[in-house]
Amino acid sequence: MKLLSRNLALGTLSLAILSACASTAPSSKPVVEQQTQVKPLVSPPQVGQPLTLKQIMANPDWMGVLAKQAYWGDDSESIYFVREKYGSPIKQYYEQSLNGKAKQLELSELHLADQNQGVFNQERTKKAYVYQGNVFVKDLNSGEVIQITRQNKRISGVRYLTNGDLAYYQGLGVFRIHGLTGLIEQLADIKMGNKPKGVTKPEAYLAKEQHKLINYVANKQKNAEQREAYQQKLQQVDPSRAAKAWYLGKDNQVVEQSLSPDGRYLFVALESNKYSWRDKHDIMPNYIGQDGYVDAVPARARVAEDKYPGQDFVLLDLKLHKKYPITIEGLNGFDEDVLAAVKAENAKRIGERYESKKSPRKLQLMQDWGWSQSAVQWHGSDNKLLVMIEAVDNKDRWIANVDVNSGKLVTEDRLHDDAWVNYTHNQYSWIGDTEQYYFLSEKSGYSHLYLRTLGGDTKPLTQGKYVVSSVTVGPDSQYLYYKANKSHPGKYNVYRVNINTGKDEQLTDWEGTLDYRLSPNGQSLLLTASTRTKPNELYNQKIGGDLTQLTHYTSEIFLNYQWQAPEVVKVKSSHNAGEVYARVYVPQGFSKQNADKYPAVIFNHGAGYLQNAHYGFSGYFREYMFHNLLAQQGYVVMDMDYRGSKGYGRDWRTAIYRNMGHPEVEDLIDGVNWMAGNAHVDANKVGTYGGSYGGFLTFMALFNEPELFQAGAALRPVTDWAHYNAPYTSNILNTPEDDAIAYERSSPIYHAEGLEKPLLIMSGVLDDNVFFQDSVRLVQRLIELEKPMFETAIYPVEPHGFKQPSSWLDEYRRIYKLFEQELK
Repeated sequence: MKLLSRNLALGTLSLAILSACASTAPSSKPVVEQQTQVKPLVSPPQVGQPLTLKQIMANPDWMGVLAKQAYWGDDSESIYFVREKYGSPIKQYYEQSLNGKAKQLELSELHLADQNQGVFNQERTKKAYVYQGNVFVKDLNSGEVIQITRQNKRISGVRYLTNGDLAYYQGLGVFRIHGLTGLIEQLADIKMGNKPKGVTKPEAYLAKEQHKLINYVANKQKNAEQREAYQQKLQQVDPSRAAKAWYLGKDNQVVEQSLSPDGRYLFVALESNKYSWRDKHDIMPNYIGQDGYVDAVPARARVAEDKYPGQDFVLLDLKLHKKYPITIEGLNGFDEDVLAAVKAENAKRIGERYESKKSPRKLQLMQDWGWSQSAVQWHGSDNKLLVMIEAVDNKDRWIANVDVNSGKLVTEDRLHDDAWVNYTHNQYSWIGDTEQYYFLSEKSGYSHLYLRTLGGDTKPLTQGKYVVSSVTVGPDSQYLYYKANKSHPGKYNVYRVNINTGKDEQLTDWEGTLDYRLSPNGQSLLLTASTRTKPNELYNQKIGGDLTQLTHYTSEIFLNYQWQAPEVVKVKSSHNAGEVYARVYVPQGFSKQNADKYPAVIFNHGAGYLQNAHYGFSGYFREYMFHNLLAQQGYVVMDMDYRGSKGYGRDWRTAIYRNMGHPEVEDLIDGVNWMAGNAHVDANKVGTYGGSYGGFLTFMALFNEPELFQAGAALRPVTDWAHYNAPYTSNILNTPEDDAIAYERSSPIYHAEGLEKPLLIMSGVLDDNVFFQDSVRLVQRLIELEKPMFETAIYPVEPHGFKQPSSWLDEYRRIYKLFEQELK
């Protein structure tokens, strides 16, 4: 049960550096209210009519309020999902049978609805879950739901024990509900302090003399010792007493705790309570606060100052009341100096010499931003424990077996990467009631699925130049289901592999992108799927049967408009990168025989590690419509998955290690050349733009290749990586303390003297991801360099992902004006 996670707290920021057009992840709080209708700024586009910026940047509800966060009901005959209007803080929850219409759930029904998250007893006849901080149990045969607790103090997690009892986490305590009697027993009482010393014998000379000479003092000491001895004996023999408290140190805080299947052992991850991912020096000024003053909003620490101390792990034997510190010596390479070459290079630059020496590395539980499983995996019916641990330096990830009798680690699998271990594709879990477990790993260069027996051999279940993700164990533990892009990097389908025979089979045939959920009975897949011109809808794919569309929430107006489906092309690299995938939009009536060549725009997607040149509907839906508008206005538009993008394997991902903004710009050069040779584009009339990481790339292209683009627009851009957060940035550039060379090489502010073409810089003042200060510092740098060819626009109420349609409209009017002025 996770209590605190530095990486997950920053996960949205780090996994992203996301451009604002991607949909904002809805809140997980289950609240439903009727919503008032939000009217768009203008009427949506009409069939046969050209697009306008005001239309496509309006409130996007006109496109349809889509179904999200879909999952199966417990009976495998119904589904549940959420709909949320743009900018609304309120969700609407729905239930829909496979053969019927959706029904909106009332507030009074939500606790009875089949829950997305839950745990099962060993017979899988009961399902327990936490709703609004309380425990509920559903009988899967009768469908009856019983509320087990009704408290104001929230319960954060629940599990079934092997004897059928329920255990739950509340605060730092772990409790057990005895099934026969209903007795609530506290299994573990965690105290973040030092253990009280108890009654002590006098040691100093004066104290000893006092006890020897004064009977009152001696008797008081004797009585105290007797009371203490009595309480200790009572604790041992009185069955009605709760377990003794555990004292885990006044300087620590609990990150995660996980109870064994029989309730005997508790794994605990700790970190220093002096560490905070928010720094007192990091504030974000809000100039338009509700009280009329400037509010100083706390913000995250920067990578240059974020000194994460790592975590310590302990195993508590709740039966014997013994604590076993989990020692890290069992991790292969736990003390290697993996940054020796980097540190030596940086030392040499300043005339010093670095001497490498071994030292224990800082560690933490693996935080994978692509799945929701814990890094701590207990066997379903036995006290066998696996943990996935990563080095804070980002170079190693281990799967280790924990000896519950000693707390020692034994390495099961070590994944080392000289660049950095990916923060996705680390999913793993036990398979049923066996000693086998699966895991994902990029050890082959691509994320693939592996099978291993505890302490035994490892067997690859998938192989090839494609990426495996989203693994599910089938209900009978016969199959592992997964998603992969086997036929094309931009086309995703669902597959399953037989654990015993290794036979692999494709279960869907979709020309786009999708996510899936396996039904509880293992007979169907619930798909959330899209194509290049159609947003996500929900589908039921019978395994071995037909595909049925379940929802139709995309508006008829959007579906009937003649959107251009971008062609996905392969751009041959002249920089030894192989082929670069890209989306291309061409003007209406495109012809290579045109007397005049076309102007062009290259869009740079955000996040760095993100895929956008695929066959699904882009998360950048506003940019998708904007690119259609540009094509209608005579532009060729290219959207590249430059090096560092997701979906193409490890080498593509790590090509930017210690060198951000350089391989990607090489790919942009090849993109311009491809358009000139294949799309009748005038190479002297090409512009570029992008948000977040895309804004960073716009800077690097204009600063380092001033002849490549005639104009550029950088939205919410990173200008100095030392000011971004640690979990994302230290993966790619290490830390400024260890690798100042990488930061100077990769940060636009060090290259600003190269600006020669018109540049537009646009940032939200309330951006707590890429700080507004990033743009302010670069602007001052450009002023001091006496560069007159830039303009700025600020958005006082906007975070990283813009919220207000008026801000989107203003932003894209400026971008469009820039291109019209400079490229035509």
